[in-house]
Amino acid sequence: MTKQETLQQIRTNGLIAVLRGPSPELTLKMVDALVAGGVNSIEITLSTPDAYAVTAKVAVKYQDQIVLGMGTLTEVSDVDKAVAAGARFLVSPVCEPNLVKAMVASGLVTMAGALTPTEVLATYRMGADVVKLFPGSLVGPSYIKSLHGPFPQIPLMPTGGVSVDNVAAWLQAGAVAVGAGSELCSSALARSGQFDKITEVARHFVAAVKAIRQE
Repeated sequence: MTKQETLQQIRTNGLIAVLRGPSPELTLKMVDALVAGGVNSIEITLSTPDAYAVTAKVAVKYQDQIVLGMGTLTEVSDVDKAVAAGARFLVSPVCEPNLVKAMVASGLVTMAGALTPTEVLATYRMGADVVKLFPGSLVGPSYIKSLHGPFPQIPLMPTGGVSVDNVAAWLQAGAVAVGAGSELCSSALARSGQFDKITEVARHFVAAVKAIRQE
């Protein structure tokens, strides 16, 4: 799958599960539960134990069935490791120039974090395909509408504060997709073995995205 095809798939799915698993074994089970619930874009963060190895296993198991990425990249050295693990998109919570340059140079879909208008524009000019609006909980959906006034060309994706109750509002405001963490894939549920509950929550999120896209 090409970079543009990956980006289009992310846009179509509209929802990325931001997965911070408590252990390698539980993280793999969380991925299975999310896929069972219809979530087809999954970001495994570097805060997950053995994140690269986990990503590699998921990449082999699901291949093109899902769009798999790695997130919480903060060092240039993270980029090559994520590529080698099989990631198809890369996500950072920051817009540090050297890091973003390395992410863009990888040839993968690049999402770098920003919050202020100055950061948003700078991140896009560095070559990010999508600007990750982080933390979204500080601003809310109306902030995307405000940013799209001066920056209608910049794709924005909020992460942080995204719930099944407000996912529609984010998408209606103009987000190309949303990144959902603990509200979608709870580590607490994984620790207690409630993977069926993770699947149920995933179905609700996916339904909310589909409903707004069909309006």
